[in-house]
Amino acid sequence: MAEEEQVKAEEVVQAAKPEAAAQVVVKKRAAPRRKSASKKETKVVFVKSKRKSAVARASAKPGTGRIHVNGFDINVCEPLELRRIMAEPIGVSSITKDIARGLDININVHGGGISSQAQAVRNVIAKSIEKSSGSDTVRKEYMRHDRFMLIDDARRVEPKKFKGPKARARFQKSYR
Repeated sequence: MAEEEQVKAEEVVQAAKPEAAAQVVVKKRAAPRRKSASKKETKVVFVKSKRKSAVARASAKPGTGRIHVNGFDINVCEPLELRRIMAEPIGVSSITKDIARGLDININVHGGGISSQAQAVRNVIAKSIEKSSGSDTVRKEYMRHDRFMLIDDARRVEPKKFKGPKARARFQKSYR
């Protein structure tokens, strides 16, 4: 019993000294919390598309149907003809409209001219809708409408040759 009283006395002394109490008390770290199965995991889809020298990259996640191109809403892009080209994949069928209403798509496009950028944006929107749908029917709809919405156009500019001003044209020959 004397030993128990001595141990209790030492605990009282250590509790009185804040430095000693801090050394004795060891905090255990809480175990990392695991995500419960009830929470929905947001599926983010990353897609890339090219047209000539324009490259468009997009990230699509579940949302309210907003589409942003280089930080701007797609509805403020000018001219109107290019805006129609960019929004074409949304209006292919009622299925694609429903899927597009449930996605937020952020697109970053650079390189090339404004027309090739618009076509690259068109391709990347179609690819993101098709990839996030998870069904083959959307792919078939796009292939029936226009195959180049899902498949990048492989044509590129032919490089310039040394005997002329462009790839195929030749310098004029003069005898006088």
